[in-house]
Amino acid sequence: MTTVAGAPVIAAVARYAEEELRPAAMDVDAAEVPAATIERLRGLGVLNHLAPAAFGGAGLDRDADRRLHEILSGACFNTWLVWAQHAPFVGRLAANLDSEPSPLAERLLRGEILCGAGISDVRRYPDRYVAATRAPGGWVFDGTLSWVSGWGLNEVLAVAAVDPGTAEVVTALVPVSDRTVATPLRLSTVTGSRTERVRLDRVPVAGENVLSVQSFDEWRRADAALSGDARSHLFGLAEAVLRELDAEPHEAARECAAAWRPQIARYRADAYGFADEAADTEGPHRI
Repeated sequence: MTTVAGAPVIAAVARYAEEELRPAAMDVDAAEVPAATIERLRGLGVLNHLAPAAFGGAGLDRDADRRLHEILSGACFNTWLVWAQHAPFVGRLAANLDSEPSPLAERLLRGEILCGAGISDVRRYPDRYVAATRAPGGWVFDGTLSWVSGWGLNEVLAVAAVDPGTAEVVTALVPVSDRTVATPLRLSTVTGSRTERVRLDRVPVAGENVLSVQSFDEWRRADAALSGDARSHLFGLAEAVLRELDAEPHEAARECAAAWRPQIARYRADAYGFADEAADTEGPHRI
């Protein structure tokens, strides 16, 4: 259940999604997510909703975060994809505040800048990946990210690279610069998500911006647990489909929605329940 603290944020985002994002979704898909949308999300507090109050965040819980993903994905999937690249890394930073964050990390925690994500290429190691090489004061990242959403809006990327000598996965914040060069991709869907292929040309990475260094097996287990889960955006999309069926003049469409709604609600409850069990207790339904 969403905490009382999360209710105002969720209500404000739901109004924005209903009044502005949903009506413009088709136009955004044909063009691109505008910078003004990111400014609105910042104003609503959802660029740092997972950050603690010390950084101006709302410190929302897991249930509130899931609800935001459902609302945004159901209203405008392009907007959700750009935002969803950013939000988890703010949560990751917020969960690891044992030491003072770097200036770049602090800007993310305060919701001042938007983060893109370049993580998935590690799954292709050793055939294709971004290479991480140790250097004085940190690392050098070199290689190509297959895709990054929100390009042109992002000021920083969260990148996972592999040290080929040790097979360790280094995840770090990488500022967008003249060493991060993007090439547009021709997509068949989410065409407004500003998704591009990005080349990292021997980008220096300061040690203070490294989020983690993990063995490849450790990274792979964590990634499988996350990517194999039934995620919140799926239920946001499902709700959008049900809404459209409910609005159809044909009785068969409305009957279809009525039949599927309770089933989807059960899927949602089970998926979130199993995910919570896995995260909190290492129980028998670990994903």
